[in-house]
Amino acid sequence: MSKSVPSDAKALWGGRFTTPAAERLRDYTQSVSFDWQLYRHDIAGSIAHAKMLNQIRVLTASELKVIIDGLLEIRAQIDRGQFKWRTDLEDVHMNIEAELTARCPTGAKLHTGRSRNDQVATAMRLWLKEKIAANQGAIAGLQAALETWASRDIKVVIPGYTHLQRAQPVLLAHHLLAYVEMLERDYQRLADCAKRVDVLPLGSGAIAGSTLPLDREFVRKLLGFARVSENSMDAVSDRDFIVEYNAACALLAVHLSRLAEDLILWSSAEFHFIRIGDAYTTGSSLMPQKKNPDIAELARGKTGRVIGNLVALLTLLKGLPMTYNRDLQEDKERMFDTAETVQSTLLIFAEMLGHIEVNADACARAAADPLLLATDLADWLVRKGIAFRDAHHLVGAAVALAEKRKVPITKLTLTEWKKISPVFDKSALEVFSVEKGLAARTTTGSPNPKLVKQQLVRWQNILAERKHPSS
Repeated sequence: MSKSVPSDAKALWGGRFTTPAAERLRDYTQSVSFDWQLYRHDIAGSIAHAKMLNQIRVLTASELKVIIDGLLEIRAQIDRGQFKWRTDLEDVHMNIEAELTARCPTGAKLHTGRSRNDQVATAMRLWLKEKIAANQGAIAGLQAALETWASRDIKVVIPGYTHLQRAQPVLLAHHLLAYVEMLERDYQRLADCAKRVDVLPLGSGAIAGSTLPLDREFVRKLLGFARVSENSMDAVSDRDFIVEYNAACALLAVHLSRLAEDLILWSSAEFHFIRIGDAYTTGSSLMPQKKNPDIAELARGKTGRVIGNLVALLTLLKGLPMTYNRDLQEDKERMFDTAETVQSTLLIFAEMLGHIEVNADACARAAADPLLLATDLADWLVRKGIAFRDAHHLVGAAVALAEKRKVPITKLTLTEWKKISPVFDKSALEVFSVEKGLAARTTTGSPNPKLVKQQLVRWQNILAERKHPSS
């Protein structure tokens, strides 16, 4: 029977220290207040490591059973919220190991052949693999909400904008599918990031592996990693996978912020294109008439913290020498916060979009602006043999004349059109039909109603095949 080892921090650090840590040092260096979230992943790694130690005859079968039973009991206790975390034990890993050792002295053998350096990196990678899958599920959920909205209001036409000025008519569905495409790039970036997360560092030790015959491939299979790390120094100091994840999430947050801005504009009295359901808006403490799009505004604001997390991580890493440095403790809060922020935003956006009502009349009035088809008129002139730059100038002259006369361009007389260019005739006015204008756009990716319907079917098929946890 192994001798019982005390569970205080000094004992876990070893016999090098002759006095206990100062209280202020313990408070300053502890991370268990936030890294407790890794408990399931730490325990999973410990169970796999214990099984490997049994394989190489460091642990007997009975010792293995005692350790695994103890770890599962601790996990169940944490699940129930009954585990008392100790800040004098620094982190989640030392808390669990100390508790295990207190319950069964055999637990002192568990740390054989591993360091907290490779232990922490393994738990973080396991945690992040789960979060990426959940993020992808939430992205797919938001894409589905956008597709559902687009299908519901497939006939609604709105002005497309450049420089926030009316440009050309588009289907609302086409506009919404633009965000589906943006989110797809986020989905694929996370899928690519997951490949580099899916690497097992356990077995790298503190910096230089182990003199024991550790079977890393055995552990890899148990934990479901794609491969093992190839360099022990890189394995324990690598945080690229967290930076890459945060970078992907920062861009995802930017995309959500852009969607938020459109929803904020569209729900304003000046646009009045949409009404967001009461359950997803807030009021004013002073002005009783107010109905504020706070979810969209908060999402726009939270983008700043996600970008800030990325900058913090890059700054954290930029001056570190090889290999592990305690600075890396600061990576976890940034990772946790980013994951929670983007996940909660994705989920509530998907809900909110299902409670948006389109004001079709307001959209139709805005889309009826004949100037939205000015480029179509220039194209009409091109088909008459006019060079595009000349056609652009002639249509611009017509716009200027209509503004001078304070009438819609469609109210200019044929005589006035002829003064601008003798090429104009009555058929030129046929251009000013939104339906014809949209139907004439047949290039791939354009807002032609038939093409948009094809895109909706395409996305329905893609999203139906995706199966991810979303929460």
